[in-house]
Amino acid sequence: MRVAVGGVVGILCLVSVAAELDFEYHHSEKLEAYLKRIHAAYSSFTYLHSIGRSVEGRDLWVLVLGRFPTQHKIGIPEFKYVANMHGDETVGREILLHFIDFLVTSYGQDPVITRLLNNTRIHIMPTMNPDGFEATKVPDCYYTRGRYNKNGEDLNRNFPDAFERNNASIQPETEAVMNWIKNETFVLSANLHGGALVASYTFDNGNSATGTLEGYSRSPDDDVFIHLAKTYSFNHASMYKGTGCDNRQTFPDGITNGYSWYQLEGGMQDYNYVWGQCFEITLELSCCKYPPADQLEKFWRDNKAALIEYIKQVHLGIKGQVTDKNGNPIPNAIVEAQGRPHVCPYRTNEHGEYFLLLLPGTYVINATVPGFKSILKTVEVHDNTGNFSALKHDFTFPEVSIRSSAASCPKTPLYQELQWASAAVKPTLHVVLVLMTVLLVIFQ
Repeated sequence: MRVAVGGVVGILCLVSVAAELDFEYHHSEKLEAYLKRIHAAYSSFTYLHSIGRSVEGRDLWVLVLGRFPTQHKIGIPEFKYVANMHGDETVGREILLHFIDFLVTSYGQDPVITRLLNNTRIHIMPTMNPDGFEATKVPDCYYTRGRYNKNGEDLNRNFPDAFERNNASIQPETEAVMNWIKNETFVLSANLHGGALVASYTFDNGNSATGTLEGYSRSPDDDVFIHLAKTYSFNHASMYKGTGCDNRQTFPDGITNGYSWYQLEGGMQDYNYVWGQCFEITLELSCCKYPPADQLEKFWRDNKAALIEYIKQVHLGIKGQVTDKNGNPIPNAIVEAQGRPHVCPYRTNEHGEYFLLLLPGTYVINATVPGFKSILKTVEVHDNTGNFSALKHDFTFPEVSIRSSAASCPKTPLYQELQWASAAVKPTLHVVLVLMTVLLVIFQ
């Protein structure tokens, strides 16, 4: 049934569906039924699909919301929230269900949410580890076997790693998410966890090339990641205070570099950034991993504003298309801001699109089609998140009339060859080293 938002039918559906979502834990059958009811009631701007199955055969459901929910539209960035990667960390799972309820009931009523959904394609996965959730029979604040999937694997140690070879066997849930990332043009993401109260940002792993000798693993976009983490923490009810969960550990401003907190191999946020061209942070939302259900309403209130403001950041920076002399899109062209090269160069998608998250400032954007002269453009980036659209600039290669050949970075430790760079190496030499790696990838 298609719903006319704002009409009588829409209001009746709004009331009936919303009334069914209580502040309680929704096991797999109830979660699936709820998502299906939401899609049926709001089919004009939602799309429900499964990106794969868990070890035990449970669907990995994703609800997509936006003006064009079923497919990517040129110029509209893709955003995602993923929760319950560790099955016994449950707050994010329920928060995202209530966030879905809030979005669908606000669309067409609240002007900010309406503009957000009209200009962003939002993907929400309430649970990445449904088997682990169902295996957690006795809720516990600290640890249960439900953290892992049915095969006993930690899904947040299961992705290819950019710094060392991860010998873990790729799990069905991990493979589904990797394919999902490959098939969409995600720009920004957050991964919801529990057991602490902090926003953690990449890198989770590292070596001397990223500054780990100083106890910090710095990405080329460290300034943007700090901004993203602070956006969430300062819009959260208390995360920004940085008090943590006990007196032994504090997080200034409620944020931390992942490596500075503890080293993690095979994590999802580093994988998103290196191989998915997607900036992802990890949100630890509760000191207790699996708190009593009567606390869920407060967790929702504490996170509501932060969830909204964080999505707006997908409109930071600059976006556009790269085309040939005939106006045809050039996929796999490299588009990067000078001074912040990625070890796996950021490339245009099949539509010739690029998205670069950048803070306000002056940048030189370098567009490269291998075998042709690069095009440089100096741009002034402003904060356009309130307008729900990044700065737009297109590049045209007048001498190119053929499509760039397919290219991808191998799922190998790309930073390993830079490990010999010591803490004493000057930052300029670090940039040179990364640039050398980029050139090797381009022309190999």
